[in-house]
Amino acid sequence: MIIVKHTSRTKRAWVTFFNEEAEKALRQYIKACKPKGLMFGKTRKLRSFLRARKKTGIHIAPKVLRKWFACEMGRLGVPDRYIDAFCGKVPKTVIARYYTDYSPERLKEIYDKAGIRVLS
Repeated sequence: MIIVKHTSRTKRAWVTFFNEEAEKALRQYIKACKPKGLMFGKTRKLRSFLRARKKTGIHIAPKVLRKWFACEMGRLGVPDRYIDAFCGKVPKTVIARYYTDYSPERLKEIYDKAGIRVLS
């Protein structure tokens, strides 16, 4: 579980999860880049995306990845209110905001059950 410490007018700090596939990629990234300070700071993220674009010729931005993730989670049967939570969006309806269990344990259960995969 990763706790994201970011809030804005439309997004809150939420938790996010990663599976074994992502853990392997993250370990490779840390080994190759030896990051100091914020590992996913805006500047570091931008440089990573620019390097990937030069290497592959494919323009992928965080927005594209977020859209793919949301669509894939929907395809896997995850309810919209939880997809919004995974994307850091503040629930808009009273029911979603006050009567839905957004505990880290519940979110991890939903994430694990979806079984999302990127590379395999």
